[in-house]
Order: sequence, then C-alpha cells, then structure tokens
Amino acid sequence: MTRSYQPTRRAFIGSSFAALAASSLTPLWAAAGGADMIVINANIYTGDRFQPFVEAMAIASGRILATGSIARISELRAKNTQVIDAGGRTIIPGLNDSHLHAVRGGRFYATELRWDGLTSLARGLDMIAAQAKRSPKGQWVRIVGGWSPFQFTEKRMPTVEELDRAAPDTPVFVMLLYSQGLLNRAGIKALGITKDTVPPKGTRYEIGPDGEPTGRLLCEPYPNILYQTIGQLPPLSAADQVTSTMHWYRELNRFGLTSAIDAGGGGHTFPQDYGGTQGLAADGPMPLRISYFLFPQRPGHELEDFTRWGTDHKVGSNSAKTVNGFVLEGGGELLAFKSSDYENFLADRPDFTQTEGWDKDLYAVAQYLAANRWPFRIHATYNESIKAMLDVFERLHRDEILAGRAGLTGLRWAFDHAETIEADTIRRVKRLEGAIALQGRMAYGGEFFMERYGRDATFKSPPLGWMLKEGLPVGLGTDGTRVASYHPWSTLYWAVTGRTVGGTEVLGPEHRLSRAQAIDLYSRGSAYFSGEEQLKGRIVPGQYADFAILSEDFFSVPVDRIRAIESVLTVTDGRVVHGAGPFEDLSPALPPLSPDWSPVREYGGFQNDLA
Repeated sequence: MTRSYQPTRRAFIGSSFAALAASSLTPLWAAAGGADMIVINANIYTGDRFQPFVEAMAIASGRILATGSIARISELRAKNTQVIDAGGRTIIPGLNDSHLHAVRGGRFYATELRWDGLTSLARGLDMIAAQAKRSPKGQWVRIVGGWSPFQFTEKRMPTVEELDRAAPDTPVFVMLLYSQGLLNRAGIKALGITKDTVPPKGTRYEIGPDGEPTGRLLCEPYPNILYQTIGQLPPLSAADQVTSTMHWYRELNRFGLTSAIDAGGGGHTFPQDYGGTQGLAADGPMPLRISYFLFPQRPGHELEDFTRWGTDHKVGSNSAKTVNGFVLEGGGELLAFKSSDYENFLADRPDFTQTEGWDKDLYAVAQYLAANRWPFRIHATYNESIKAMLDVFERLHRDEILAGRAGLTGLRWAFDHAETIEADTIRRVKRLEGAIALQGRMAYGGEFFMERYGRDATFKSPPLGWMLKEGLPVGLGTDGTRVASYHPWSTLYWAVTGRTVGGTEVLGPEHRLSRAQAIDLYSRGSAYFSGEEQLKGRIVPGQYADFAILSEDFFSVPVDRIRAIESVLTVTDGRVVHGAGPFEDLSPALPPLSPDWSPVREYGGFQNDLA
C-alpha cells in the first residue's frame, strides 16, 4: 500500500533524466522544442562539487536541462524562450526547510502580527497599538512566536503593563517560543481567566500579590497552556484561510524557499485543518513543494489515528497539480503523547520515561508505521529522550527482522531537533539508518539555554560537526512559525557564525558550517527526508528547476548581512513564483489578502530591519 525507498521511484526517474540530459543534449532539446527559460549573466551555485559555479542555465518542462557558459546556453534559446538576465547576481538551489509547520502557518498567517526580524521592542508595541485600532470588535492582536527578546535593542520582553497601555480595550496575546505567553487585561477578561481557572498539567497562570492572574502564562515545562490559548482565538473563515495560505507561501518564496517538509503540529487536525493548502493544491500549481507528515491530536488514540490514516491514505500520494507539490510522506513529528519532550529552555528538562506506558505506546505506533512502510519522524530535543526512544526503536527493529520484515531498514526515519545529542547516541542513530532534521532553534533560545546549562554544553548544542563526521543524513530548517521564525537566513546565519539573532555566540567552531555546506544542507540535505535528493537541491541537469536569485551574494557578503538577504526572483518547477526589485513585473498576481483588517496587509510578514 506504500512506496518503497530502496530504490525510490523518484530517484530512479531523476537519475535517468539526468543521464539522458548529460549524454545527449541535442536530441533532447530537439524533442523539447527548445528551452522554456534560460538564465544568463549569473553566478550560479550548482551544488555540484566538480563544477560548483556556472554562469548560465537552461530549463524546460520544469527541469534543469543544461548549465554552463552563456554562449553554450544561449544556443538553446528558441522563439518563445523566456530569457532572465540575472545581472551578475548569485543563484542558489531552492531552499528546502527540513521542518516547517507550513500548512498550519497558512491557516493563521493573515491573523498574526509578526515580530520576526524586528529590532526594536518600542516599535513592536507601536505596532500593537496601531493594530488594536484596526481590529474589529471580537478580534485579537496576536504575536504568536518567531522572535527572541535578545533581538531587540532593549534586550527584554514586553510587560503586561505595556500591552495594557498599547491596547487598553483590545485583547492581546504575545507568545515567546513555547516557553511563556502574555495576555493584557482585555485578553484575560475575554478568556474568562480568574484565580480559580485550572491550567493544563505542567503549566500555570501566574498569580500576583493581589491574588489575581497577572497575564503571564507559564510552561513548566509543557506548552499546552499556549496551545489552549491559541485554540480559543477566533479562526479565519475557510475562504480567508485559502487567501491567507497563498500569501503565506509567497512570503516563504520571498526568501528563496521552494520546498518544505511539513511536520504537522499541535492543534492542527488532519484533514479538517488542511483546507487552505488542499484548496490551493487542487486549484493550481503549488508555489512551494510540500511533503507532509501526519501528527495525531488525541492522546491515547494515536495508533487508532494512524491505522485509520493508513487505510484511507497512501504514502507518496500527491494531491497537487504541481509534480510532487503536496505529498503525504509519513507520520510525525509526534508519534505518541506519552513519549514527548519539549524545548522550553526556561524550565527543567521534561522526563517522559517516568510516565507509565510511554514505551508501550511508542512501540505500537512505530511498529505499525514500520510494518506498513510509513516513514516517520519524532520530536526529541534532549540526548536523554533520544536514548530512551532508541531503546524502543532498536527493540522494534530486532523484533521485525526476526519476524522476516524489514524493520527500520530503508525507512527514512528521523529525529527532529536533537540539540543535545551526544556522540555515542549519534552512532546509534547511524547504525539504525536514522537521520536528523536540524533547525536553527538555538538562534532564538540559545541565551536561555546557556543560562541554564552553561557555555560548554551550549557550544556543542547541536553537535552538527559530529553528525556530519559520522555521515548521518542531516537537513537544515527553522521549526517556524512559533518556536522559531520561518526565516531561513537567520538559520543560515546561525549555522555559519554560531550566533543567535541577538548576536550571542552559542555554537562552537567545530560545529559550524562553511557557507557552501550550509546551502547544501538547506537544499539537498533536506531533500533526503522526502526521498528526493536526486531531484532537488542542486542545479544540475535532471533536477527540478527550483532556484532563487539572491539580493546579495551569500558566499561573499559580510556575515552580518546574511540575515538581510532576500530572493529577488524565485522559481519553482520552472515557473516564476516571486519577483522583487528588477523582477517585480514577473511576480504572479495574488488576490487581495483577507480579512481587510489583517496585520499582514499593513506590515507584511518578516520585518527585515537589516535590509
């Protein structure tokens, strides 16, 4: 009922196409009738170690068919070929986020005021005040993660009193990562929170000296109080979710993203909450290729959910008009609620192994997925969590092999995050053919981590150098939109410099990447998790024509400019999906963003204060 990953159908098609393109250009072009698009006068990073940079490329039928000199590629121009003059700019393979809550992000994008990239808390409070005046009665001003207090010149959180002054009559919710939240007085009143309100387990409402709630929501260590709060806020209509999703994916294209691995997410039920992306996928070509994993929402019923999904849905099925545009990949990032850990560095490490039955639940779900050849991924922040999970997976693998099945062999299963994984544990993951999807979460929580665990532990969290030395498959990403920003260039900045968005050094030199390594892991590295490394991540014949022309040269720009980079032209499947600056006229039109009070209409998404 599911596809096999040894060898993948995608890999076979991709490698065959590449061989044909490389060995026989003239017959191939004659059959194709010439190039659909050629790009000239460029500094193209191909990702091919034998020819890392070229100055031109040709595209047809959504694929890269030739790269090389301007003279050679110009010979492939036909009557209707679109010619893009890059003006000497750098081009990279389309970025591919290894772990992004993309579908969920589209549901909420139009409702959220984003502080991502903002450098001034004072300006952030002014944005709240202005948005409060625009918001109709019954609506909220919501800042739902994606920022760090250390990115501000003030180097601090807002206070409830400041939120009250900014919006005395409009409810406001401000969320810091998955660590804590703030409500103004209007928000406390709107939710009906009193001193007697019972919070979810592992969380609390802070009570002030007067015996009343202060407006601070504390995760100690679990984030359920934040999920609950978000779930009580007014949702968008079904139609508004579609336009919200369209503008959200354009926002991701703005930074050169052409693919993402979607990790489901809390408070995000399949298929009920997937209407925005499903509608976009059904109506036209996708501007962003999404490979999605399913995340159960009912504690104690996880196996039941996966069994139902396994009966009704086929892994590898694509519901988009774009080739591999919206593909079901497997299960995760959560498999069983009893075996969950969280990345709240403002609280003690959670220890799920003290919960009775955690291993039984995890074994049952992983066994079902493995037996039915569903790839899976599992959220794990801490080495202690990963070791405990590996005990279960190793036992499962032995049992399956003894039963004459493949177990985890060839399954492309992975840990998500793995910030504190140790060298011995990495080797265990390698022996079991696992991988790690790694995100730049420490760019936002690194200061909190260092305060709790110290400099030495911080400098090897995550130990990216050890992972690569062991030959472990690794993909880079963000974990946007809540526990980190969706902004890929902040992750790339962190991976290259070891610094947070606040400028604090948190990653040691042995675990940092060269700029080429960083792009490789953010493109081809992430393609591993959908079995598409022969189709994505390089600009070579046979691969998808997914690429971005950058506003600045990532390979030479001063490190402090990395976070300012945007894409001036993004192409997915050989089609322009975003254009800015000299290429603005090529950008496809979008319908107006609705509702008309959306903060995005006024401020946009990421606040690129460094640009």
